[in-house]
Amino acid sequence: MIDIARKLAFLLIGYGGLGALAKPLVGGVGVILMLHRVSALLDRPDGPNRHLTITPGFLDVLIGEMKRLGYAFVSMDEVVGRLSSGRTTGPFAALTADDAYRDNLIEALPVLESHGAPITIYVAPGLTSGAADLWWEVLDDIVEAGKPVTATVMGEQRTFECTTPRDRKGAFLELSDWLTSEVSEEDQRQVLRGLAEQVGVDASAPNRDLLMDWTEIRRAASHKLVTIGAHTVHHCNLKRLEAGKALREMHRSRSLIEAELGEAPQHFAYPYGYAAAAGMRETHLARQAGFVSAVTTRHGVLVPGHAAHMHALPRISVNGRYQDLASMRAMLSGATTLITNGGRKLVTV
Repeated sequence: MIDIARKLAFLLIGYGGLGALAKPLVGGVGVILMLHRVSALLDRPDGPNRHLTITPGFLDVLIGEMKRLGYAFVSMDEVVGRLSSGRTTGPFAALTADDAYRDNLIEALPVLESHGAPITIYVAPGLTSGAADLWWEVLDDIVEAGKPVTATVMGEQRTFECTTPRDRKGAFLELSDWLTSEVSEEDQRQVLRGLAEQVGVDASAPNRDLLMDWTEIRRAASHKLVTIGAHTVHHCNLKRLEAGKALREMHRSRSLIEAELGEAPQHFAYPYGYAAAAGMRETHLARQAGFVSAVTTRHGVLVPGHAAHMHALPRISVNGRYQDLASMRAMLSGATTLITNGGRKLVTV
């Protein structure tokens, strides 16, 4: 219900013209857009992960509309430069994509080429190599198998029926919450694979089927519009790790990417990126690991004050829930930043 109410509010702002009125006051100097998947075809268009995907057509329309509104599309290097210098000649936008989905290369990049729009793709080497699982996609496969799934949740053994669409939706929500809150980061893979084994699901398949391999990442990195950033090694919730482990996840992600590409990434994205996954400690660790910027998933536009918070930069999520220009205009206006963050214009952690 909260998501529905928020979407209605965003649509009203976008269609009602309130965003255009508010933008000179709260619009900020720029915005970082967050993508995950960009694909015209989904195996499960009604699945629980559908919100992670927008179509190439919508991406094309959105970039065109933002250019019409005066936005210059820049790299994350230039975002840092513009914020640091305090000099801007107009609103700017940076495109970012988390996890290195293959469709970023195959379906999104041709759209970006047509607009000359750069993108930073944040890579988690463990996901790329298969040392970590794309757990939200694996869990979707598990419940989609339609068989009962047994797990010990909050100390109680429970069986989740997955026969009907309603059963599967409920099972996915409960099991994903359990995996990311009760099960430790260190144990998550073993537990997930135990669930997959129960119903005969190949837990390695989503990584192979959906993510770029290193050959494809090298191909993307060689493109003039693409910057490769880091996203930890194992896509861990850093806030759930002891500080030393969290720092190693950041350091090793840099070194592993450097070993594959010949250049260490300068930009970082916190996995999950919300309040329970990235806080002040993590911003200090990202700086210590040598990154010049780090992005969260906090909802917000960029303002001059972010020059002092380069490791806590907010983003605007471009996702399947808000795949319409009215909602995006509302978000770009800065009005939704105030709504989402209790009236704050400067959104950090």
